[in-house]
Amino acid sequence: MIPFALRSPETGNPLRADRPHSLADEETGARWPVIDGIPYLRVNRAALIERVLAHLDAGEPDEALAALLADQDDWWNGPAADPGEIRQLVKARATATLRDAVRLLGWGRVGDYFLHRWSDPTYLAGLALLEAHWNEPICVFEFACGIGHYLRALKRRGCKVAGADVVFAKLWVARHWVVDDKAQLVCFDAGSEHWPIPGAPVDLVVCNDAFYFLDDKPRLLEALRQTAGDDGWLAISHIHNAESPGFSAGRAVTAEDIAELFPDALVYDDAELTRALVEARAPGPREPGDLRACEAFSVVAGPGMRPAPRAVIDGLTLPPAGTELHLNPLYQPDEAGGFAIRWPSERYAAEYAPLVTYPAHSEGPERLRFTGVPEAAESDRVRRREFVDLPERW
Repeated sequence: MIPFALRSPETGNPLRADRPHSLADEETGARWPVIDGIPYLRVNRAALIERVLAHLDAGEPDEALAALLADQDDWWNGPAADPGEIRQLVKARATATLRDAVRLLGWGRVGDYFLHRWSDPTYLAGLALLEAHWNEPICVFEFACGIGHYLRALKRRGCKVAGADVVFAKLWVARHWVVDDKAQLVCFDAGSEHWPIPGAPVDLVVCNDAFYFLDDKPRLLEALRQTAGDDGWLAISHIHNAESPGFSAGRAVTAEDIAELFPDALVYDDAELTRALVEARAPGPREPGDLRACEAFSVVAGPGMRPAPRAVIDGLTLPPAGTELHLNPLYQPDEAGGFAIRWPSERYAAEYAPLVTYPAHSEGPERLRFTGVPEAAESDRVRRREFVDLPERW
């Protein structure tokens, strides 16, 4: 675990454990809850924090957890989670599947996104970006880590990992279903007056499919650069292009914005990264002005990055040898005795169907043990995500 020293997002003062379930501001005494090792440091949530701490102090951890699991980000426009279903998940967390978790948390289309992220082209582009510039980082921090898809892949590569997200429930799902208790996870707002993890000792900072959501991008980028330090690097992928129609609810950027924000970066078309992964080749960076038609940009920047892309053939993009893989769960049995894609929703199909790397039909088998030979035919099926490496309790 990366030993982040945490600070109050309101005052910037150091935080120290005052009880097993809370941290306190060393100067003001203000307290912040900690559940399952995940500090909750969101601002503008005073009433919720007071309620959660009252439950924890009274020895009612499940009630405290249920309250935090209902909290959402400011972009959420879906219905509120059902309190009864949240309590059901809290009671069943030791045996529930990841599918159970996203359903009972009421995540809707976001749940579809998380359940099938292992094979979506956005996720693959981020893996390809990391692989192309990989330089054996020891410690990695992911901002807006969601439920930990990248943290899982990075940890299996031997990295010490930490992640942050604004939604506590996502981090809690990461802890129980995707990563494990070796990853340090912190819940806080990007717009906090004080960055809660200053001086974090990491070699690589990752952010995928989230940077475009943020209002004050220059301020956040400066915080991410400080987290990477003088010797680290940034990998920020799937930044939506304002000049291209898409499905994002965030604040997309232009090619000029990319050039201004990342003057030291190598810039990629997200779709080029996905193609490079499937074709097992090095991706080609472009000038931002040449990418006005792309759906999303991806960048690597910082003094510690590998300066030239390499072929995407191993490591993060393929699982460890001996891993038992599953046929992509988007495939369902068809009338011909094989498998055909069944999309979880019309929205998911509209967003991803034109871009996916796996074929419309598969002959199976339903499971495959990966040999670890990059040149083998099975590796092609894994690269295009016909077969995927799912968590144990998917």
